[in-house]
Amino acid sequence: MPKVALVSDSTFDMPADWPRWSRIHIIPVHIRFGDTFYREGIDIDEATFYRRVDEEQSIPKTSQPNPSEFSELYHQLAADYDAVISMHITARLSGTYQSALTAAEMVKDEISVYPFDTKAGSAAIGFMADEAFDMLDAGASPDAVMQRLQKIRDGIHLFLTPDNLKYAAMSGRISALGSAVASLLNIKPLVVLTDGELIAGERVRTRSRAVRRLVEMMTDRVENRPIRLAVVHAQAPEAAQSLAALAQSHLNCGEPIITPLATSIAVHLGPGTVGLVAYEIGR
Repeated sequence: MPKVALVSDSTFDMPADWPRWSRIHIIPVHIRFGDTFYREGIDIDEATFYRRVDEEQSIPKTSQPNPSEFSELYHQLAADYDAVISMHITARLSGTYQSALTAAEMVKDEISVYPFDTKAGSAAIGFMADEAFDMLDAGASPDAVMQRLQKIRDGIHLFLTPDNLKYAAMSGRISALGSAVASLLNIKPLVVLTDGELIAGERVRTRSRAVRRLVEMMTDRVENRPIRLAVVHAQAPEAAQSLAALAQSHLNCGEPIITPLATSIAVHLGPGTVGLVAYEIGR
């Protein structure tokens, strides 16, 4: 049975007590304030990140890890593993997956690497990793795991709502917000993951309505079918707890996991953002 490593990037979200943190290998996304580069989760923490944004009134640039960073990690893993499954944030928002593809070709004579575009991010990648570990521990081949990851990807539902549009207006990375966004800072958009891209759809005028709509939209998608559910948030743990309770009362799920949203994703929406991530069990 081949020994297979799992690699992801720092947009990967799971709770701090997730028991498999020691088994997954994370490549950090780069965050640049001015001329200074930081590695997400290593050189800069969440609190410092938001303080810098508020002080400078602009959001930093984010950039993907380069192929040499990936190839170095793959080279190190080749000493202990036969293959690598490398799952990454949607290629519609980042070049991270492309870096992984390039690096896989660079090390093809050392180790087999299976790059995977999750067309998502955050807890969606965490859910995929959980199932991948389960399958690998049961003796599944990398090809079988990749087939399962594709099915999960096709069934992922992800909805987010920011507390305000300040960060989205600065970012420009949320599609369909429209040119009048600066004059609509009290509007709460519902942001939907659509074919690997974050699209702002309907807009409501209150925070409470936006949170209720997250649950209604998820219910419309999954009806009463059993799901795995995550609640993600950017510096909003109390709002996340409330959303989790509301969602659990309306959806056929166990206790939702609650996890902070990776800074490199939250930067486009801002602190106060909350969201739901789910997929159907056994789909």
